Amino acid sequence: MQEYFAARVKYPAPSYSVPVLLTLLQNARVFAPEDVGIRNILIGAGRILWLGESEPELGLAGISRVDLRGRRVVPGFIDGHAHVTGGGGESGFASRVPPVPLSRFTRAGVTSVVGVLGTDDTTRDTRALLAQTRALREEGMSAWCHTGGYHLPPVTLIGSVRDDIVHLDPVIGVGEVAISDHRSSQPTLDEILRVASDVHVAGLITGKAGILHLHLGDGGRGLQMIRDALATTELPARVFNPTHINRRKALFDEALELAKSGCFVDITAFPVAEDDDGLPADVALLKYLDSDSPADQITISSDGGGCLPVFNDQGELTEMDIGNPQSLADTLQALLDGGAALQRVLPAFTSNVATLLRLHDKGRIATDAAADLLVLDDAHRISDVMLGGVWHVRDNQQQVYGQFESRQNSHSALNTQDSKTQHPDMDKPRMIKPRIDKQ
Repeated sequence: MQEYFAARVKYPAPSYSVPVLLTLLQNARVFAPEDVGIRNILIGAGRILWLGESEPELGLAGISRVDLRGRRVVPGFIDGHAHVTGGGGESGFASRVPPVPLSRFTRAGVTSVVGVLGTDDTTRDTRALLAQTRALREEGMSAWCHTGGYHLPPVTLIGSVRDDIVHLDPVIGVGEVAISDHRSSQPTLDEILRVASDVHVAGLITGKAGILHLHLGDGGRGLQMIRDALATTELPARVFNPTHINRRKALFDEALELAKSGCFVDITAFPVAEDDDGLPADVALLKYLDSDSPADQITISSDGGGCLPVFNDQGELTEMDIGNPQSLADTLQALLDGGAALQRVLPAFTSNVATLLRLHDKGRIATDAAADLLVLDDAHRISDVMLGGVWHVRDNQQQVYGQFESRQNSHSALNTQDSKTQHPDMDKPRMIKPRIDKQ
């Protein structure tokens, strides 16, 4: 088993995970994302092997039993929009945000992530994004990325959008392509349609997501270009995937109507000031679910590592914040603190995203699904994170770090969560190191 695990994740398994062949989670209150009640979950080889009310009859040694005593277990979050290489760069080279380390995702409950490029797709390109995506995979994260960035024609690796998606395993779509934004390339409808056509066909060839992930700015044109695309072509609505729909209330209202046409629309979990025209992610999700738009076509992403800028009338950056994956966990906690039913809001973080991205073994708790699981405490915070059958966070303590992380730097500037969700008293970090093959 140790040799299998090491081969699967491409580095030696940490000592705390291997002599255990199987893990049995007992008495878990399972939200899959629907509430299925108290269940026992048997995990092995990174997958859910068995799920049932009674315990399976096991006569094997090497079984780790964890009694959760009724605590809630939910699927790991799928963050469909994160700047894994770091974003920024809109106020000079020194404003480039550094890459987001592994533990910043896992501590926030993110077990799958899709990397994107933003405004700066010049000093950062698809090569860099693909390399960082593969690095996260080597550290145990389930990671994918899009090709291209804000601007058209898109920056690709092989030479075309279609070829990048077909021939590069981690690449599943295009984005984030900017529209209704002064930083965009001001694309025409024909340019958008050509890219959308290529990404759709690539998705058909490969079975990948095949989506055009669209950044929405503050411009008054809003979602008009997507409506025009749907009105004038035969392309399926699911190909067009707008994000940041909650940045303006009028834009959000547009998105409610667009979702009825078949598009998946994405809320960003960014901070919203009281005098801002935007909607906080928890408020936006409830407003969407209270509407007559399809409940299975709404998702939430973090924009982790991205620049959250404020511009003046001349298009000059006046201040910026940094997106944080922790915003997903904070949004879920805010929803539950406000009395929302977990099974109602959870799909936007999990199963809806998996459906959009065609990740068939993610976002759900079921037999043969990936063993990506979160445990919630009584205060609706994430206390434990399992990724591919390995505990990355256990009893509020980080167990696995990225290659260049440590306990000291894992709470760097990217981590803006408040003190109630930080765990500064972690034991010695158990850092996974890459395999060094002897010659």
